Amino acid sequence: MRQQWFDDARFGMFVHFGIYGVAARHEWVQNYEKLTDADYRQYFDNFEPDRFDAAALARRAKATGMGYVVLTTKHHDGFCLFDSALTDFTSVAACGRDLVREYVDALRAEGLRVGFYYSLLDWHHADFTVDWNHPRRDDADAQALNEGRDMARYRAYLHGQVRELLTTYGTIDYLFFDFTYPEGQDGWSGKGPDDWDAEGLLALCRELQPEMLVNDRLGIPADFVTPEQYQPTAPLTRAGERQVWEACQTMNGSWGYHRDNTDQKSAAMLVEMLADSVSMDGNMLLNIGPDGRGAIAPPDEHTLAEIGEWMLLHSDAIVGAGHAALTPPREGVYTRRGDRLYLHLFRWPMGAVHLPGLAGRVRFVRLLNDGSWLRTSVIDPDQAASNMTPAGEAEGTLTVHLPIRRPDVLVPVIELRLTDEG
Repeated sequence: MRQQWFDDARFGMFVHFGIYGVAARHEWVQNYEKLTDADYRQYFDNFEPDRFDAAALARRAKATGMGYVVLTTKHHDGFCLFDSALTDFTSVAACGRDLVREYVDALRAEGLRVGFYYSLLDWHHADFTVDWNHPRRDDADAQALNEGRDMARYRAYLHGQVRELLTTYGTIDYLFFDFTYPEGQDGWSGKGPDDWDAEGLLALCRELQPEMLVNDRLGIPADFVTPEQYQPTAPLTRAGERQVWEACQTMNGSWGYHRDNTDQKSAAMLVEMLADSVSMDGNMLLNIGPDGRGAIAPPDEHTLAEIGEWMLLHSDAIVGAGHAALTPPREGVYTRRGDRLYLHLFRWPMGAVHLPGLAGRVRFVRLLNDGSWLRTSVIDPDQAASNMTPAGEAEGTLTVHLPIRRPDVLVPVIELRLTDEG
């Protein structure tokens, strides 16, 4: 299956990098502050990514336990990190470097899957019509700005750039389009699948990169769906059919570098989110926003290193794992890989954890971080409780006895080796 590598990897890195990193005020700074092209130009003119090291980024992703990386080849501001023949609003023009080429070569050297992000929006392009997402929407002459603009010409540009990306850099494994918004707002129209010729664009992707996975943000069904900055509470389905999905998550609520944002999620929270996603047959794409010089921001680097230490010991519970059709205890979630069931304990219980339905189905139990054996027992459901005798567990419950001291890892994981793979 085309998506087998994706299902197995479970964990990827999103990289939002562009001239908005120089502004250091969120990747939507041009929209939020309603900046004109002239206002925004200073970030292009002073773009010097001397610390953007694609090889180091690829090594960091691999050391964090990620199987793929997705880079913003072009964001909504229209700035391209690749050498495009269709515009001079590129990193090549700004700093003399094709950063997409550097990135692709670095990922392949580390054996990682190559992903591209490409925005369907382009606030820089002269034919992209002003709408409710456009930075110029509140200009006094905003309606007049659309005179002479032609979305047909923009569509040709859009398709042409996608063709460049899919024919210049070899095999591409993943393409994340962003995004479709057909609803109107504040008297302005939005943009839907017809504005992009979504069917034609997806057909182009299938023609040029037939094995590549494409997300759902063209506004038409594709290969996987992309919940953003929220955690689903069950495996995702549509019309009763199980969906391939990936939760896109940030470190601090901002995708691009935001110097003054200190809402950093803890490494423990992010690992819980990762395990939660895998428990529901999903992936997690965790974002970093390199700074104006292209370096991974120190808080992000620290968090990735912590997650990497956890993945070094616990990757078996994530990579190649997925949903377990079993009810987990209240303390955590299950993931499963073949005959191995993994209990991710979000809360460390006192002395024991009780697992419904697993009595007689488990041949060995251990803590995954150090491989140490854990004792198990089955409590008689008819036994009366007393001051020192545990009781009250349902028939078929397996009790796993735990040390009082919680293992010194972000999220402890218990591995249960089952007597069957079903």
